[in-house]
Amino acid sequence: MTLRPLLICTLLGCLFSIGRAADGLIRPKVVVVTMFEAGADTGDTPGEFQFWVEREHLDRVIPLPAAYHDVRANADGSVIGIVTGEGNTNAAATIMALGSDPRFDFRQSYWLVAGIAGVDPADASIGSAVWADYVVDGDLAHEIDAREIPADWPVGYVPLGKSRPYQQPRSKDEYASGQIYQLDPGLVQWAFALTRDTPLVDNDKMAARRATYTGSPNAQRPPFVLIGANLAASTYWHGKLLNQWANAWVSYYSDSQANYVTTAMEDSGTLRSLTNLGRAGRVDPRRALVLRTASNYDMQWPGATAAESMSGEQLGVYSAYIPSLEAAYRVGSPVVHALVKDWDRYADHLPGTASK
Repeated sequence: MTLRPLLICTLLGCLFSIGRAADGLIRPKVVVVTMFEAGADTGDTPGEFQFWVEREHLDRVIPLPAAYHDVRANADGSVIGIVTGEGNTNAAATIMALGSDPRFDFRQSYWLVAGIAGVDPADASIGSAVWADYVVDGDLAHEIDAREIPADWPVGYVPLGKSRPYQQPRSKDEYASGQIYQLDPGLVQWAFALTRDTPLVDNDKMAARRATYTGSPNAQRPPFVLIGANLAASTYWHGKLLNQWANAWVSYYSDSQANYVTTAMEDSGTLRSLTNLGRAGRVDPRRALVLRTASNYDMQWPGATAAESMSGEQLGVYSAYIPSLEAAYRVGSPVVHALVKDWDRYADHLPGTASK
C-alpha cells in the first residue's frame, strides 16, 4: 500500500512537478524556439534543436499534441525548447499552441528564436550570426509572373493594397497585420553587446566558398556577429535578382530604417503568434529575440548562375551547415545563461532598459 503512491509520484512527478510552482504552472525563464530537426532530438546528425537539447540538458519531454513537436525542458523548468516545423504557418501554429497551453505561465518568459538562414553577401559571410532588429514578412503580397510584368517594373511582386511595386505612400497598417515587426532595440543591443566577440567556427571549405564572392568584402570576412533585418518568406528563394528584391522589400516596409541581411522561413509567423498572445495577456512580446546564423549565401557568386549556386545549397549540405548550427548555440546560449543567472534583475525589467 505504501509503494503505490511512491510509484505514482515517481512516474508522474518527474514529468510534471519539477520546475512547477505551487500552483502547478511551469514558468520558463527562456523559451528556445528552433524550426527543424534533422532526425532524433539527440545522438544523430543535428538540426537546429539538437545542440540545445544536448548541451542545455533539455531531458524532460512534455507532450504537446497541438504543436508540431513536443516541448523539452531542463530539470528545473527554467529553460524549455521547441521545434516549430518549417514555414510561417507551422511556426505560427506551434507557438500559438505552446503559448495557449494552460500548463505554462509565459508572462515573464523571454523567447529566443535560434535558427539558420541565407545571408546577403553584401553584409556578412557564411557562419556569421545576425541578431534581427526587424523581421519583415515576404509572403503577403500581390504577384504577377515576371514574364508578364510591365517593362518599367523591377519585379512582379506588389505590396498588398497597391497596384505597382513599392508604391508610395506605404500603407501603415502592416504593423497591425503582421507585415513588419521591430524587435525591442534595447534588448537587441544588449544581446549583441554580450555576444559580439563570440568565437565562431571557420574552416577551409568555408574559406574557399568565401573567396568566390569577389567584390563583396563582407562576404569574404571570417564569420562575425552583427545586427540586421530578417526577411521571413516560406518560399526558399535564391539568386541575385531576388536578393535585390529582398533588399528593396525590407527597405520599403521599414521606411528605409532596416537593412536586409538574412532570409529564413518562419519568423513573422512566430512573431505574429507572440503578438496575439501578448494581446491575450499570455506573453510579453517585447521579450522576443531572433538570432539567425548564415548557412549559405542567398545568391550566386560572380560568374555563376542562380541555379548552379542553389543546387549546392540544400539542407544538410549547405556551405556552412554545421558551423551555422554551432554559431546559433555559441551566440544564443550566453544570452540564455545571462537571463537565467540574473533573473532577479531581468524578471521585471528587460535588459537594455532595466535602468530606465
